[in-house]
Order: sequence, then structure tokens, then C-alpha cells
Amino acid sequence: MSFRKLPGLLAAALLLVTSTVSVARAQGTVGDFTVQKSGGGSTSLSAYSGQKAIVVVFMNPACAYTRLYQERLAALSSAYGGRGVEFMFVNVPINLDAAEGSGGSLATFTDTGAASTALGVAKTTEAVVLQPASGSFAVRYRGAIDDNPQVASGVQQHYLQQVLDNILAGRPAGVADKRAAGCLIKK
Repeated sequence: MSFRKLPGLLAAALLLVTSTVSVARAQGTVGDFTVQKSGGGSTSLSAYSGQKAIVVVFMNPACAYTRLYQERLAALSSAYGGRGVEFMFVNVPINLDAAEGSGGSLATFTDTGAASTALGVAKTTEAVVLQPASGSFAVRYRGAIDDNPQVASGVQQHYLQQVLDNILAGRPAGVADKRAAGCLIKK
């Protein structure tokens, strides 16, 4: 083998490893976790094990991305709610001084760290799609809601919607992981 081919082979190997890690990050399973209800009390992920899919979306009203996605997320929740998809909007602290407060009109749960850690999310407004699978939950998608967080009318790729359509049709999720734009979650 020629040394001239070595950089190309290394680049191809690096691309393969990066792709494999990206798919592995989005796939796998998670166990049960508990979040606090905004009105008091708590609920666990296992309470939704009868659903076809659970979409966990991490939010914070101080994050501009959360505010930009409010209407789109409400529309998705409304469109898929009657089709066996449960949306869990979870308020998380973010790395901004004025980040405390309620989750806005959508957030119904507050994370004590268990959900964001279990699901490996780092930003608002990141979504994770889960499917119940033999006592745990299979991660089918993790990432952005769509390809344009700033302008709803400019969206060309509806990642979350495509994944839900595929799952409800009995097909593989398709895209497994898309980088989300948003505010960093305070750990």
C-alpha cells in the first residue's frame, strides 16, 4: 500500500467511526426516571409505557429557542396526541442568570436532573423520541425538532415529525440524531 493513500483511508475510517458513534448515541435504551409535575407530585416515564411513542422535549422560558418553538411544539402535540404519542415538556435550568421560572405554556414537568442525564441531552429545545420496549424504552431519535429554529416558515426538514410518522407507520425512525440548536442545560 502506498503512503499516499493513507490520509484518505484515515479520513474514511474517521468518518465511519463518527457516523457509528452518532447512531449509537441516538439508539439504545433507557430505564425509568421520574420528573416533578408542575402542579405538585411526580410521574415516571413508565406511566406512559402504553403509548406508541413518548416525545420528551427539554425547555426553559428564558431560552429564546424555547419561545421560538412553542407554537410548533403545541401543533405537533395536538396532531399526534390522539395517535398514541405522548409529549412530555420538561422544564430544565439553563446556563443563564435569569433562567429560573416556569416552563411557559407547554412545560408540564420539571427535571431534577434524572431525565436530562438519563437521555443524554445537553440543550433546550432538544427532543428525544422513545418507544416502550420490554420494560425499558428504546431511544429512536435525539435532537432538533426541525432544521430552522428561528423561522417556522423557513423549515425544510421536519425531523421530529418525520420520525413520528415513520414510527406510527411501523417503519424504522429514519434519521436517528440531529444536532439541536439551543441553550445549554445547567448540570
